[in-house]
Parts: sequence; structure tokens; C-alpha cells
Amino acid sequence: MAAGTSSYGWRFDAGRICLDLVATGTGSSGAGACEQLDRPARLADWLVASGLVPKGTPLTAVDDTWIARFRELRAGIDLLVTAELAGRGDDGALDRINALAAVPTPGLRAVRGKGGVLVRALSAGPGCDGLLAVVARDAVDLLTDPAAREGLRRCEGDACRRLYLDTSRGRRRRWCSSEVCGNRERVARHRRRVKAVP
Repeated sequence: MAAGTSSYGWRFDAGRICLDLVATGTGSSGAGACEQLDRPARLADWLVASGLVPKGTPLTAVDDTWIARFRELRAGIDLLVTAELAGRGDDGALDRINALAAVPTPGLRAVRGKGGVLVRALSAGPGCDGLLAVVARDAVDLLTDPAAREGLRRCEGDACRRLYLDTSRGRRRRWCSSEVCGNRERVARHRRRVKAVP
């Protein structure tokens, strides 16, 4: 997953598409967080920005039912990963994610783009079930890969609950993003030091 932002400022630094989906919710970023998948246009933008569908793919079918279903998957992934981190599991969330992961995913093909360069395209119009399956399978892959599971973390930033995959050397990453939560922590630490000086 390439890091970057779109016109809405999406963050893709969690390390997995399933964790990036969880980060779109209000419970992922602590106080002041707002629902990011609040209308069909925003979900369509996230689908493109995340790489689930290639840029330029018509997403006219995205509607409020898609939003409800992506939010439901997001909640299930959050519940399951949180439970796994706590060592207890959540079989209800696991069953829902497994059911979604069993659906066929969209087919990909290479087509000639501008200048004759090969670019990705979907072999058929994207359906909600197939795109949910891609994210659900990513969650299954993450949770069944011992090395990846070992890197699952929750951000240590004040008021941040984002989940991320720590792939740093020595697995010492503390924040979902050094530029966001890490910077906030450094600024807060600096202010405490300045305030403590007589």
C-alpha cells in the first residue's frame, strides 16, 4: 500500500488496507475524530485512494448501503484485532469477516493507458461484495500470519487508538505516525520541559 493522501487527506500508514479502513472511523483517532466514511462520494474516494479500485474506475453504484456495509466490516475488524491483541478473541467478528472473505474478489487485468504504458483495470465493474472481500481477506491474512500478528500495535499517542503494523527494525515504533502522533508527543514533551524550567 502506497503512503499518501487524496483530496480528502486520507492516511495510509497503518501498513495494511484492513487497518487503514479501521482508521476511517471515529473510534480510531481519539478525541475530536469524525466519521470519514460519511457519504457515498467519500467512500468512493477512499476506494480509489486506498488502491482497492484503479483511478478512473466508475463508482456510480456506491450508495448508503455500501457505506453501511464498509462501516460494519470496519467495526468487525476493529473488534477482532482489539480482542486478538488482548489475547481473548471474538468469534462473532471472526465469523462475519470469514463470511465476507469467502466471496470472490474483483478480477484485474492490464490495459494500455496514456502513452501505451500498462495500467491496472478491473475486469468488470466493482461490486460491494467483492471489494469487501478484498479487505476481509487482508484481515484474515494479517491475523493468520504469525510474523505480521507479532507486529500489530495500538498507537501510544495521547487520545489516539489507531491500529498499525510495526515493521520497523527492532519493532520499536510507538506511534501510528511519527509525523502526526509522534510529533504531537514531541511537542508536548518540549512544552513540559519549558514549563518545568524556573
